[in-house]
Amino acid sequence: MGKFVITVRKNGEFQFNLKASNGQVILTSEGYKEKKSCLNGIESVRKNSQDPEKFEVKVAKNGKPFFNLKATNGQVIGASQMYATERTLKLGIASVAKNAPEAPVVEEI
Repeated sequence: MGKFVITVRKNGEFQFNLKASNGQVILTSEGYKEKKSCLNGIESVRKNSQDPEKFEVKVAKNGKPFFNLKATNGQVIGASQMYATERTLKLGIASVAKNAPEAPVVEEI
């Protein structure tokens, strides 16, 4: 089972990573000024990861695909790593959808 890991950035902001059961980061959040906002972001990922239309596939300047997960209001709530192929990107989206709903929250603060 995957897990959400909350950490604090050097600038004092909270962020979370959704990690797959193998420990690989599959989604990274923006920075949040308050821990409560970070937890709200996690809840938004839990909800929105179940709607395939909330995943926006993009291509970086280096040509590698990645995806953003968007909230109902269109705001990006998490971004993936860069993938080597479209096939592995699709596996990443499936992993977020599978892991997010039940993933426990762990704090590494």
